[in-house]
Amino acid sequence: MTQIDTADAELKTKHKAMWGKGDYPLMVETFLLPVGQRLVDAAGIGPGARVLDVAAGTGNASIPAAQRGARVTASDLTPSLLEAGARRPEAAGLDLEWVEADAEHLPFDDESYDVVMSAIGVMFAPHHQEAADELVRVCRPGGTVALLSWTPEGMLGDLFRTMKPFAAPPPPGAQPPPLWGSEDHLAALFGNRVEFSVLERHVLEITAFEQARDYGEHFKAYYGPTIAVRANAVQDGREAEFDRALDRFCETWDEGTAGAARFEKEYLVAVGTRR
Repeated sequence: MTQIDTADAELKTKHKAMWGKGDYPLMVETFLLPVGQRLVDAAGIGPGARVLDVAAGTGNASIPAAQRGARVTASDLTPSLLEAGARRPEAAGLDLEWVEADAEHLPFDDESYDVVMSAIGVMFAPHHQEAADELVRVCRPGGTVALLSWTPEGMLGDLFRTMKPFAAPPPPGAQPPPLWGSEDHLAALFGNRVEFSVLERHVLEITAFEQARDYGEHFKAYYGPTIAVRANAVQDGREAEFDRALDRFCETWDEGTAGAARFEKEYLVAVGTRR
């Protein structure tokens, strides 16, 4: 058991470091802001609700929830992301609690929140069942579990497939993040503990880049998982191969015109009642 705990602690240390690389807060500001508001709208969060945002990052969903009068706890494994969130102008004057926490071992009491949510966050916890169990545990019976996750079939799912040949082998038991965007996977994780009333697929339109390949360059500079995989490719002497694969990925998904790239990134919104 001690060996398992030690291995898990080492894995979480690596994950914390990975998400601290690059500049994820800049990525949020560049094109990810709409997904936080989208989840808050879908969850129907209102004044006085006790809300826990799991793997909250910079508070992309936490801040809109607090602006609606909810009592919000924003939790994340990476302290630097929480610190960046607390500095966001939108957070000024809001009473948010920012707590360092592992999504698979949440430091909160059973049944202590009315809404437990995560916008493209908990999906990156390596052990999906452990994370799902924690979401259920801290949500009160009759409360709301609300998730927004990139889909396996969409652009993020394809990005992870593109990067996989260049990545280090995953740790035992770790599952691919985009599975959280699968309706069947959510059913397997939550069983009859959460009755989902909303399971809807939408797309985030991304128009922040002039050229298709600018999207890939942005990820190489600012996105922790891409930075980590490319570093592994460099170690293996395959960085040029990695760069070509990422360029092809960007060109395949571009639906824009010359000088105005446009991408559609599919996500799943899942909102249910905790039984």
